Amino acid sequence: MMKSKADEEDFWNSSKCKPFTFDDEDDEFSKLKESKQTVKNIRPLVDEDEDEDDVEKISWSGEPVGSISWSVRETAASSQRTEREPAFPKINTDTPAISRSLSGYSLSALFKGGTAQSDSSVRLYAPELRKPKSEYKDIVSDWSPEHTVQRMQQGKVVHLEKFRSLQDKLLLLDFAVSAHDGNVITAVLIYLKRTLSKEVLFRELESRQTALRHFIHYLTETRDQRLLLELLRSRTSPLLQYKEHLSIADENKRRDFLKSCLSLPFSPEDSAHVQDHYTLLERQIIIEATDRHAERGGKVEIFQKFPRRASILNMPLITTLYYCCFYHYHESEGTYSSPLNIRQTFRISDKQYFVTALAARAKLKAWSDVDALFTSRNWLGFTRKKSPLSFQRVVDILHRNSAPTQVLQEYVGLVDDSDLRISLAQKHKCHDIVINTYRDLKDRQLLLGYLSKVERGSAEAGKINQLLSNQQIRWRN
Repeated sequence: MMKSKADEEDFWNSSKCKPFTFDDEDDEFSKLKESKQTVKNIRPLVDEDEDEDDVEKISWSGEPVGSISWSVRETAASSQRTEREPAFPKINTDTPAISRSLSGYSLSALFKGGTAQSDSSVRLYAPELRKPKSEYKDIVSDWSPEHTVQRMQQGKVVHLEKFRSLQDKLLLLDFAVSAHDGNVITAVLIYLKRTLSKEVLFRELESRQTALRHFIHYLTETRDQRLLLELLRSRTSPLLQYKEHLSIADENKRRDFLKSCLSLPFSPEDSAHVQDHYTLLERQIIIEATDRHAERGGKVEIFQKFPRRASILNMPLITTLYYCCFYHYHESEGTYSSPLNIRQTFRISDKQYFVTALAARAKLKAWSDVDALFTSRNWLGFTRKKSPLSFQRVVDILHRNSAPTQVLQEYVGLVDDSDLRISLAQKHKCHDIVINTYRDLKDRQLLLGYLSKVERGSAEAGKINQLLSNQQIRWRN
């Protein structure tokens, strides 16, 4: 709307500074007077020493700072700033020009070259710029599990999603436990809970008791009763469930039950034990069925000479090995009942296998098999007696199984210590061992003393007399 000429005249006439008109007098005195008056009127605007409290402070909305409407707008704006990032305030473009009353600055500060010092309640908005890439470098770096835990202790941002393999996740948990920081341990456990299956997580926590206690406490605090109950069951149920096989009488049902136990979260050592138990029972069922049929048929000689006294089912591993060494010693390694097959399948040590086979073959009086156990051939083709046991213990085993003197004295003679060898020979009446030892010692008195311990007219007595009368032997006394 255009202003009338009368309004314009009122505006110019009401101004403190009178405008220049062509109607004014063109004398020098008038011009000088008007110039002084103009400078006098402008001086309060630029004088730095004047009180700046007279300068009216205006917010971005165009309202005086401290007014009621300004306070209401400030309260609403502060509540909205917590929900979104600060941005430039919207400026009303309808205003034709920004005068001094619409500015947040004082004229004196502008002339001085700086901004006005506003009240503490006045907020000057500026755009929030994006952080430099250098500040994001630590977040996306390829940190090791150890460095990641250190950063978590320092309260820095980390991304655990980059640890994807089970090995890296467990290393991260181990370093967290080593740091003795409960918050870090819990944070890592939450990540593992989200990215691992329950079975794997429970199994790995079983060997990490510190982490397990933190996880139980975390589940208790978060009231995750379902997962907590499954965790507690996993710690006790495998052993209890495995022991239930003792109450199963039928061997086939017991075998099937043990097979179902293989998937339970046992420790590595317990899991190997359950696997061996299942394999042994499965093999015992096959051997028992075959031998029962052979025994009833009456065509196998060994079952006729040595009838079975008990079933092999549910017997210990060594008892099963003894049974197979007794009834199936010469079977090929490819059969389930072969002692060599059992030895290899269940990783039986050489010493244990030797003791069991020696006892079984000595029980059968199979002395040729006993001799074969000791026979060792070197690379030149020579044979010699070799035993993983001391020959003193070998003699004891043979004696308990009623080995004849001819067999005993062969192994008594292999004892290295002469005193022990003589003692064993005298105990088991291996006279030739004693006589030959005294002869080698060239001890005439000991040989005369032993002559009184043998029967008169026996072969041993004749041998002693022959040695005593031999003039080529130089006796020590």
